[in-house]
Amino acid sequence: MTNEGDLLHTVTADAISDTRRRVGKALVWGSAGLFLALAAWQMAFDTGRVTSGFDTWRPVLYAYMLWATALCAAQVIVNGEKGKRTLFVLPAALFVISLVVFPLLFALYISFTDWNLASPNGPQPNGWDNMREMWNDTFYWNALKNMVYYVLAVSVEYVIAFGLALLLNAQIRARKFFRVVFLLPLMLSPVAVSWMIGKSMLEVRFGPISRVLREMGIEPSFFGTPEIARFMIMAMDAWTFIPFMMIMLLAGLQALPREIIEASKVDGASGWQSFREVIFPLMLPVSVTAVVIRIIFKLKLADIIINVTSGGPGGATDSVTSFIFREYRDRSNVGYGTLLAMVYLVLIVIFVTLMLKLVSRWMERPA
Repeated sequence: MTNEGDLLHTVTADAISDTRRRVGKALVWGSAGLFLALAAWQMAFDTGRVTSGFDTWRPVLYAYMLWATALCAAQVIVNGEKGKRTLFVLPAALFVISLVVFPLLFALYISFTDWNLASPNGPQPNGWDNMREMWNDTFYWNALKNMVYYVLAVSVEYVIAFGLALLLNAQIRARKFFRVVFLLPLMLSPVAVSWMIGKSMLEVRFGPISRVLREMGIEPSFFGTPEIARFMIMAMDAWTFIPFMMIMLLAGLQALPREIIEASKVDGASGWQSFREVIFPLMLPVSVTAVVIRIIFKLKLADIIINVTSGGPGGATDSVTSFIFREYRDRSNVGYGTLLAMVYLVLIVIFVTLMLKLVSRWMERPA
């Protein structure tokens, strides 16, 4: 038998007439047609294909809001009580579309235009000229090559972070104090780190570290040669974000079952054997998560480079993000810079997708 209380949470199908369904569908398609028509008309006006149009895209935005409201209302009109449940998700999805999809489409359009902020003409379509310029841009390809070095440096950061996590998980004196000390760099912004270390302590003429080295008979050159400059950028970035990986790994170590670790010691396993055969395999899910998140942060590396070296010497420290930033700031080249950003976005999506698939297969392989 079914209790009456069980029926209180059951949503039954509403008796919705065909006329009501047609009204709901007409409301959605009518508002969608108005929105698409206004968007196409405004696009044609901006590209010079028609002579009349709006000064801004604000009417198109209003048309989109009208379509979104009509779509939400139609869910209730067409589906009745079940459509109300859709309203818990649909407005959020429409909001994401307005903040993500539309800017991406606009950026895609800007990528194929010649738009210099110093020009009074605004964006002018130039076909594939930006793509050909990118293909012949050695500085952009050099920035992509530098990103390979920066991403590979994550492996070294992971080893250091894991070692610090093991140390702070052990029974050592002043363990809580050292945990706070090692987390301090994470509390600083990369901009503060770049000025505090790169522009102050490592300054060639008056920096304290440079003065000490000069007193020892060593002429400092932290950012004078490509290899050393790239290493210093990696070191400052690592000093900022290693605590992030360390705290994730430390949380994983503290969540490990102590019984298994103690059992390995009882069986006569040494410290290294216990780590290799027990701790490290159990920490793989946390390690993969920490490394993947760190790589995502690394792919956005820009602020330290912009403040300390501006990509120098000769582009040796440039990341793709810092190079695109200078295209916008120094050259006011919005069209070309947007194309570089869109290409970099596609490369990031492909790289992260392949990386996650390889990691998933590696994690699922039989022991």
